[in-house]
Amino acid sequence: MSEAINLIDKLSKFNDFWSPRVIAQMNDYQVKLAKFSGEFTWHDHRDTDELFLVVSGSMRIELRDGGVELNEGDLYVVPKGVEHKPVAESECHVLLIEPKGVVNTGESDSDLKAENNVWV
Repeated sequence: MSEAINLIDKLSKFNDFWSPRVIAQMNDYQVKLAKFSGEFTWHDHRDTDELFLVVSGSMRIELRDGGVELNEGDLYVVPKGVEHKPVAESECHVLLIEPKGVVNTGESDSDLKAENNVWV
């Protein structure tokens, strides 16, 4: 990679909600951008933590025992195996870091399951 990656530019290249796009890879981890709007599905990732960093907007990560509010610039790591459901009342842009191959819906069967390993 010989140039910087601009998050705003990358976000302008897609419009789908809940469909993370890969923008970089570091070892076995991928850095992804996603646009959230509305409610996602309850799911977990049995084998890995999942990092959420809000680039713009705000969101909530619902947990079975509460939840976490995230605003622009906030970061939260959902520990592996913890069931969660992202919610964004209005459009929110999020950077995700997770191992290559992680499916956005975990093991849950959902219409919101996105194609994996899509680069932008």
